Amino acid sequence: MAGQIIEYQADSELRDYENVSLDPSRAVNAVNEAYFIKEVQPHVPDAWIDASKTDAKDQQVGIVGYEIPFNRHFYQYQPPRDLAEIDADLDAVSAEIMKLLREVHS
Repeated sequence: MAGQIIEYQADSELRDYENVSLDPSRAVNAVNEAYFIKEVQPHVPDAWIDASKTDAKDQQVGIVGYEIPFNRHFYQYQPPRDLAEIDADLDAVSAEIMKLLREVHS
């Protein structure tokens, strides 16, 4: 296929986006290209990077942004209440509902 030009037509149903970790020691384009070759192309050989999507600040391919995983950094596990306590609450609410129904029905 040397010398041939292949032109792809985008299918919006197949469009996907990837979150790629930044590496301050490398250019954004180099990081994106390396990620694409390693992680995407082996699975989707006819995929390509849309070079028309550039970041307004650095003019390189791909939109640069940050994701802060709040759950990973701030979540503090709280174990669920004891099952007996939950059952007691449900019984109390059920009794209250039955009382209200008896008042409406009489």
